[in-house]
Amino acid sequence: MDGAGGARPLDGPDATTSARAMLAETWRDPPGWRGWLCAINHKTISLRFMLATFVFFLLGGLLALAMRLQLTRPDNQLVGPTFYNQLFTMHGTTMMFLFAVPVMQAVAGYLVPLMIGARSVAFPRLNAYAYWVFVFGGLFLFGGFLLGAGPDAGWFAYVPLSGPDYSTGKGVDIWAQMITFTELAALLEAIVLITTILKLRAPGMTLNRMPLFVWAVLVTQFMVIFAMPAVMFGSTALILDRLVGTHFYNPARGGDVLLWQHLFWFFGHPEVYLIFIPPLGFISTILPTFARRPVFGYPAMVLALVAIAFLAFGLWAHHMYATSMPEMGKRFFTASSLAIAIPSGVQIFCWLATLATGRLRWSTPLCFVLAFFFILVLGGMTGVMLGSVSLDLQVHDTYFVVAHLHYVLFGGAVFPLFGAFYYWFPKFTGRLLDETLGYWHFWLFFIGFNLTFFPMHVLGLEGMPRRVWTYPAGMGWDGMNLWATVGDGMLGAGVLIFLFNVLRSRRRGVPAGPDPWAAGTLEWRSSSPPPPHNFDCLPVVASRDPLWDDGVRGSVAGLAADAREVLVTTAVDARPDLRVLFPNPSIWPFVSAVATAVLFVASVFTPWAVVWLSAPVAAAMILWFWPSRRATGQAIRLERKP
Repeated sequence: MDGAGGARPLDGPDATTSARAMLAETWRDPPGWRGWLCAINHKTISLRFMLATFVFFLLGGLLALAMRLQLTRPDNQLVGPTFYNQLFTMHGTTMMFLFAVPVMQAVAGYLVPLMIGARSVAFPRLNAYAYWVFVFGGLFLFGGFLLGAGPDAGWFAYVPLSGPDYSTGKGVDIWAQMITFTELAALLEAIVLITTILKLRAPGMTLNRMPLFVWAVLVTQFMVIFAMPAVMFGSTALILDRLVGTHFYNPARGGDVLLWQHLFWFFGHPEVYLIFIPPLGFISTILPTFARRPVFGYPAMVLALVAIAFLAFGLWAHHMYATSMPEMGKRFFTASSLAIAIPSGVQIFCWLATLATGRLRWSTPLCFVLAFFFILVLGGMTGVMLGSVSLDLQVHDTYFVVAHLHYVLFGGAVFPLFGAFYYWFPKFTGRLLDETLGYWHFWLFFIGFNLTFFPMHVLGLEGMPRRVWTYPAGMGWDGMNLWATVGDGMLGAGVLIFLFNVLRSRRRGVPAGPDPWAAGTLEWRSSSPPPPHNFDCLPVVASRDPLWDDGVRGSVAGLAADAREVLVTTAVDARPDLRVLFPNPSIWPFVSAVATAVLFVASVFTPWAVVWLSAPVAAAMILWFWPSRRATGQAIRLERKP
């Protein structure tokens, strides 16, 4: 590692053309169809991941539009009650399990290695395997829906409604197995991201120098590891009740109906923050760039993220106030619901201080971030209201809860996410998105969102229940439902403008250069889009904003250019520790994902599939980890290297 006195520029002239070409050849994925199936480069996998989640987002939006059209006027017969239940279930399931959490992990998988000065994510083949498992799970769910076997018990699948006595057919079985697909993918992504952050940071990037987005990702992935097993166990127990004849949720045979709600919401409420915390990291990265100053209160921001994560696991039962919970338990969860507003407020005040003491540069990403403040305050206020037992019991099953849910999740996550797309699109593609189209997208989206969901607060207070497929005339609900449908159309128009902007700018957008925003974080030191190896020379970091305060104090020397060799650093202080050889592209993660998908799908129809189809999964994974001659030769050569 070069010291400051003999420091080399990160991507300077001493990184020769031949060395760059060798690094690019070493780290690139194979071309053609083989590369499509064998790719393990984190940027390739993450872009595919983002594309897949956005497709599911569009499908979920179309399902929502169909529901809104049905509810536009009283006694509407556009769809029947059974199909409406399928629409409702598919919409919630798609947005919660196939879009909101996965898209945050997909964006993190692209940006985190660049922001911490790494060549790749840890376990790149595992990263590819998680992507394929996720895609197969989503295709399985929508395949069942298109074939008339869509789930209809709600995205929360409460028993006994989702049990074998009340939900016949394979819809709920497909839903439960889709949970296994997506949560397995989420757990694997969490392992990949945590290891990447703790062990692959650039030398000098201590924990107190990490970008706040990286902190948000780290906190979120630890939450994934603790939250996801609960819903995986719950869905597995549900499918065992339905297919094998167990009685986990059957009170007549010693089971417990409320066990499902506890397991589901022990995952479900932390999931709100799995969706919500990465956007906090987006904002903490975007705001300083456009305020032209470092974020105010960095230590308080980090502690607030950690506090939110801990408190999120103490809120799950505030979804269950209408059950037979002890009164003392309800008081505890009310207190927890109020307490979590404190660290959230700390972050808001730190952002406001950053804005107040900076010099604002207006752009589309900043507009989406500022809109988030308005929406978050409204969603947070109604969240505190619903934390009160007495009020919650009055509006528990009404559209007031629907409005709160969308203000917190849709508004609190999708607005920062679009801001992040506008901000990092130059890094993904090397071109800027059109600002005029961006403003059109923003205003249609902002007005349409509030026009859609704000009237639902009033509808809930006037008594309109959730999950109804129609309502009688004379209730006074038709006007606000009409406005909500108009707003939903505006949301769709905004998304279409965004899609047009992306497709147009991808080919004809203004070239961005390496750092169009003059930002301070490390990902902008690489070219846009980055080369397969991310950095020609890995940086040595000495500050939180290395591009603003001359915080790159040298570069790492000694890593092989003709092998996928990476530097492993210590978890806390990011001191050089080991040199590790990463694996080459391989077909076996894809084959293993196919074998896993076949096992999961077949087990919906016969439990014996778990027994017989475990063998192909094991065989594919053995071949996955079987060392090739090329990898063995590289390892021997690097061990002999002085």
